[in-house]
Amino acid sequence: MKMRDIPFGTTDWSTVEATEHPGDTGVARWRTRHFGPADDPIRVRMVEYSPGYSADHWCSKGHVLLCLAGELETLLQDGRRFVLKPGMSYQVADGAEAHRSSTASGATLFIVD
Repeated sequence: MKMRDIPFGTTDWSTVEATEHPGDTGVARWRTRHFGPADDPIRVRMVEYSPGYSADHWCSKGHVLLCLAGELETLLQDGRRFVLKPGMSYQVADGAEAHRSSTASGATLFIVD
């Protein structure tokens, strides 16, 4: 990810319209902004997972993810599991390790990809 063509700016996430993305169970609500050139934008999201959310797919996209609230469990396709609590993050490259997330109690995340 190369950050280019992005002037300084601020985002009030409460004013960004949320879109709903159902999982196998529960729902993810994304507030999304795109920055940079149209042919290679950086996606920045504030994501809220409902209690009981479980992703409906294995993800191979790279992310930098910061847990702001709640608790998120991420399973890698090789069987390893990681639990993020507020103030913890993970980072993974595109195509590096497929991952899938879930939360029993709900979670709020800040994600850049």
